[in-house]
Amino acid sequence: MELIVILIIAGIIITSAIRNLYYICQPNEVLIFAGTTRWVPSLHRRVGYRLVKGGSSLRMPLFERVLRLDLTNLIIELKVSGAYSKGGIPLRVEGVANIKIAGEEPVIHNAIERLLGKNREEIKRLAKETLEGNLRGVLASLTPQQVNEDKLAFVRSLQDEAEEDLGKLGLVLDTLQIQNISDDVGYLDSLGRKQRAELLRDARIAEAQAQSQSAIQAAENARLTVFAQLDSEMQIVQAEAQRRIRDAVTRREALIAEIQAEVGAKLARTQADLAVQRERIAQVRQQLQADVVAPAEASCAEAIEEAKAAAAQIIEEGKALVEGMQQLAASWMQGGAYARQIFLLQKLEPLLRALAATVPEVQVQQVTVLDSQSPAMGTVTFLEQVRAATGIDLKQILPQKPADPPAQ
Repeated sequence: MELIVILIIAGIIITSAIRNLYYICQPNEVLIFAGTTRWVPSLHRRVGYRLVKGGSSLRMPLFERVLRLDLTNLIIELKVSGAYSKGGIPLRVEGVANIKIAGEEPVIHNAIERLLGKNREEIKRLAKETLEGNLRGVLASLTPQQVNEDKLAFVRSLQDEAEEDLGKLGLVLDTLQIQNISDDVGYLDSLGRKQRAELLRDARIAEAQAQSQSAIQAAENARLTVFAQLDSEMQIVQAEAQRRIRDAVTRREALIAEIQAEVGAKLARTQADLAVQRERIAQVRQQLQADVVAPAEASCAEAIEEAKAAAAQIIEEGKALVEGMQQLAASWMQGGAYARQIFLLQKLEPLLRALAATVPEVQVQQVTVLDSQSPAMGTVTFLEQVRAATGIDLKQILPQKPADPPAQ
């Protein structure tokens, strides 16, 4: 009996211990068993915890501690005022964003490192400040027209801008809705008035186009009516023209017969005149033969004979020249090595006579012949140069050298 009681107590204790060590993870949370290390391939490093999502696990007593990370959505109201858009227009934007902590690796590790231990309000404040900063950055790159006219593109740009920053915090942006966009300077209102004016202008243009189409159709109907009248009148004119053509054909046949008769008469007269003209041509040809052709042929024959006589004379002169050149060549060959000098001397004699005839007679007063090696050559040259330059004869002034005594 005591054994059974002990077993029951032991069972209760074991059950209580297992209950305290066994943790079940809800679908909207992640269990973090901190205390043991493991290798995370996505991070390429070891971490001091293990994750359990959508299941259950036992905690190692004394070595692990269990923490819960809530994955439910966080609703954040965005209100940004005084955010300058591209062009310097301050805008006011209101919207709602749904954010949650990432439940997939490797982003969940960022959430564990940065958000574990923070309550939901702190996480919402952090996410709101991050989104508002991203919202201001996106507004600075867009004009008010782009923000107001294409809100979907604006939201996509904001999501792309915020995805990296929120991912570093371990957060995920589920949805983002822009509820209102306004400004304090009335810029968007002026755009709305401009659009209304454009719509009114388009309506007036459409009305004017409809009226113009109606006027065009009326003009087309009038044109068709006029064309029908013109077609009827044209048929009448064509019938009258056909009648006039038939009359003209009849008159043309009579006129053709009359003209053919006149042409036949002229042709007969022309044929009669043709025989007379042929005889006249033969007479003129014979007269030209006697007056022009025969004298021209005689002159041509005389010129040919004169040319033959001149050619015979040129041929004879050429033959005489060739014969003289041949005799000169024979004499040159007979002269041997001195033939060229002899030929040049023969040619120089008349040339020298001609040159001598051109030189006037010169009276020579004194001729002094000195040896080029004599020492007195320089003195004599100097005396002659002085006399030529000044007209003074130093030889007359200087004393004469006495004559040598005769030899005994």
